[in-house]
Amino acid sequence: MTPAPAAPAVVLPHSPALAPLLARGALLSPFKRPRPDAAHPRTRLVLPGLRVDSVRLAAYERICGFPTGKDALPVTYPHVLGFPLAMRLMSGPNFPLPLLGLVHTSIRITRHRATEATGAYELTVYVDALAPHRRGTQAAVVTELRDGGDVVWESRSTYLARHRTAGQPARGGEEGHEPLPAVEEWRLSGDVGRRYGATSGDRNPIHLHPLTARLFGFPRAIAHGMWTVARCLAAHGTPDAAEVRADFRAPVLLPGTVTYAAKGGRFELRGDGGRVHLTGEVRPV
Repeated sequence: MTPAPAAPAVVLPHSPALAPLLARGALLSPFKRPRPDAAHPRTRLVLPGLRVDSVRLAAYERICGFPTGKDALPVTYPHVLGFPLAMRLMSGPNFPLPLLGLVHTSIRITRHRATEATGAYELTVYVDALAPHRRGTQAAVVTELRDGGDVVWESRSTYLARHRTAGQPARGGEEGHEPLPAVEEWRLSGDVGRRYGATSGDRNPIHLHPLTARLFGFPRAIAHGMWTVARCLAAHGTPDAAEVRADFRAPVLLPGTVTYAAKGGRFELRGDGGRVHLTGEVRPV
């Protein structure tokens, strides 16, 4: 049996600017017709010689609650580094899901060892697959961080485009569980989305202002999913070699109050009435 040809790689000279990509994605969104069997881009974007901006990293650590000045990158920070490459793929004309209204539904991270903030890395990002979801179509995006040819960090994120379906089952059922013990209560200000967007580059309008969030059906701006998981992991702690999973269950409205709860390797974020916004788990590798 002849093996499938490797996906073509495009080597980038620098990280793409996000503003033009977000604008392109917004302009093309009304013309996208998402469906699970649609073709998706097979290109692997590669960014070699990547070095971390220490000022931007410190701002990220502050907004997410990580200690500043450590040599190791926070476990979620490579996602921020790979985000411009992911946006280049997802804002393009051959990506079948509309960028506007796209919802981050889950992330799985494997960190094989601690990643130094002063190191030089190679990033690779590609779209892995499309899949049916009970609320629409979901895309999986893979990000890999390499040091000297070895993968030291990798993630798989899923993004949902909501549309009418024929009732396809969602992948991975939501299992009920007893609430975890409360650890802390966090009062979130209305500008969390704008502050996180400034450090991460993710300026999706649903996170920025109540008015722009209402255009997509939200009563107020909502927190970034990756901010909620980063904030939980900053409180929880993560071994140098670890597997992290997080599932985004319900949006966190801003401003608002949430409860961080944890037991063992599991954690969750709850809102008023015990509504679960985020569930996750950390396991040592």
